[in-house]
Amino acid sequence: MSAVAVRYLVMPNPYLSDGVLDIRAVQPTDIHAIRQWRNAQMDVLRQTALISPEEQERYFAEHVWSQIASSEPSQILLAIESAGVLIGYGGLVHISWPNRRAEVSFLLTPDLEKKSEELIAFFSRFLDLMKQLAFEDLGLRRLCTETFAHRTRHIATLEASGFRCEGRLREHVLIGGKPMDSFTHGALACEWKNAH
Repeated sequence: MSAVAVRYLVMPNPYLSDGVLDIRAVQPTDIHAIRQWRNAQMDVLRQTALISPEEQERYFAEHVWSQIASSEPSQILLAIESAGVLIGYGGLVHISWPNRRAEVSFLLTPDLEKKSEELIAFFSRFLDLMKQLAFEDLGLRRLCTETFAHRTRHIATLEASGFRCEGRLREHVLIGGKPMDSFTHGALACEWKNAH
């Protein structure tokens, strides 16, 4: 597991681990790998243009590092490691502290995104760690996701992990110029706690 120099004040533990995945705050040394992964996978993200190195550094300076010490950051971006290797990133974004809810974000390296079994296993483990962080550590009451319809493996994994489909947004995005539906899923703290 990599050393953590940057750490979110709001997280009681700087690391989360299930023995296979290790989760920690994104570090300055991670951000250009993340930029490359995002640029290579724009068809699964809300991102509409390539991100330059300067834009990435500016974004993290203005929107991430500036919130590390906040008791109510608007997002918590986390690096995902397996066997000491950075394999992806994600976290809790669009956090609404007054409403105690957040959206789950998740992206693996382009190579891992193509490997179905590994993708599903890592995503499932990541969702379990995010529920622990959100519901147990941060006291949030709701998690949600938005997934484009062509990401069928992600949708199946969400539902197998206890996220309920809450809606279909018809022709919500354009992917390669073609209209694509988007699915919303949600998980509640009360349901998670009853299952444990």
